[in-house]
Amino acid sequence: MKVAVIGGGASGMMCSGKLAECGVSVDLFESNEKLGKKLYITGKGRCNVTNSCSSQEFLENIITNQKFLYSSINSFTSDDTINFFEKLGVPLKVERGNRVFPLSDKSSDIISALKRFIEKNGVNVHLNTTVLDIKKQDELFEISTTSGMYKFYDATIICTGGKTYSATGSTGDGYLFAKKFGHEVVPITPALVPIVLKDEYINQIEGLSLKNVLLSASVNGKAYKSLFGEMLFTSNGISGPIALSMSSYITKKENIKLFIDFKPALGIDKLIERIIRDVSLLKDKQISSLLQGLLPKSLVYIFLNKLSIDAQRKVRTLNANDIKNIANLLKCFELSYAGLDKLDYGIITSGGVDVKEINPKTMESKFVDGLYFAG
Repeated sequence: MKVAVIGGGASGMMCSGKLAECGVSVDLFESNEKLGKKLYITGKGRCNVTNSCSSQEFLENIITNQKFLYSSINSFTSDDTINFFEKLGVPLKVERGNRVFPLSDKSSDIISALKRFIEKNGVNVHLNTTVLDIKKQDELFEISTTSGMYKFYDATIICTGGKTYSATGSTGDGYLFAKKFGHEVVPITPALVPIVLKDEYINQIEGLSLKNVLLSASVNGKAYKSLFGEMLFTSNGISGPIALSMSSYITKKENIKLFIDFKPALGIDKLIERIIRDVSLLKDKQISSLLQGLLPKSLVYIFLNKLSIDAQRKVRTLNANDIKNIANLLKCFELSYAGLDKLDYGIITSGGVDVKEINPKTMESKFVDGLYFAG
């Protein structure tokens, strides 16, 4: 049996290696000059391989189409993924949030392991080779490429990924192939992408990192999602773990509002008590000094401006209403949401081939025998 795998990313390498391991003749086509190009930049170059958690917990954190992934996650679990790479000689470690990374913190170790895997099993790799067209004649697939190659295969697996980070070779070719074979392509949007804000002060705090904060979103005036962790202010908005994750929840939503809780470990009453205590200790200091004990320094004047409080005032001049307003804003600091950043800046792509048209147990097209999608 001969199989063509289109796309040499993580799924393409894993898929072709596993097939070849079973004795299948596999040609792997990659348009880039090397395999796994996008893997090099994942996890800020460290490559978050998987999460060390149960299949149930894994599925609970899938935002859309959880049921579709049930068979995949249960047939090859997070533990299986960890064991796979460790057997290939890549020691792994588990960090906060059960995130799994190479012990070396180098994504190149994961790529090298996958390369060894496919080489050991005899996969025929074709680099700098773009697949131009796929046709099915009788029971065989005809593949034509930029190198002038025309070959026939018993099955074809499309592993071309989404359309974000196009510099890594993600051009959306897979969507065109899917459409050609009659598949519906759900409109694509960026996911795990920075969030754009329209607050005028944003460029003043570019690079500011916040830890242990709660980022919340409301949709149409109703509380929708809250995420705890780290975030980062950019030149035009927010990024970092919880901001990127939030983008996946709010994509395609309307009437969105975002809020930061700077003190999620304290209820409003406890926070007011703390501020009153600080006021008694700092009564002869300027109000800006009080706020520096509650916020990063670069946020103090922005924060007080929102409250219309003069930073030069003495702490002892704060009245009960001022203290309550400070506490409320610490617990609910609104950001002016402007939308998600450009498609090309998304770590992953939301949308794509409609999963209703794919067999979730095999990833085979329900329309075309021998045509599969992965990644």
